[in-house]
Amino acid sequence: MTFATPTPAGGWHDLRPGTRVVVRRRLPPAGPVVSDGGTAHRWTDLIGYVVEVSDAGLRLRTDPVPGRGEPKEVDVAAPDIEAAKPIPPRPVRRSGPPR
Repeated sequence: MTFATPTPAGGWHDLRPGTRVVVRRRLPPAGPVVSDGGTAHRWTDLIGYVVEVSDAGLRLRTDPVPGRGEPKEVDVAAPDIEAAKPIPPRPVRRSGPPR
């Protein structure tokens, strides 16, 4: 998967508030393991807008699919951040029947 926006040179520390990002974070070792039916995963991805960047980590405002919940703020601790990358704005849905 590729995106037109490159990862900042300084990693997640260089992300700016207001940027829409995807953050891959580690799940707690004692927590549940997410499984797709065969493979266990120790990571999960968050999509949202950067609210704050600090040495402690990132604060994001989630970007839920319209009609599927309200945005909420989530803190991601620095040691849990596996990767973070800017992504383009959410595509605008077209209304009406397909042509």
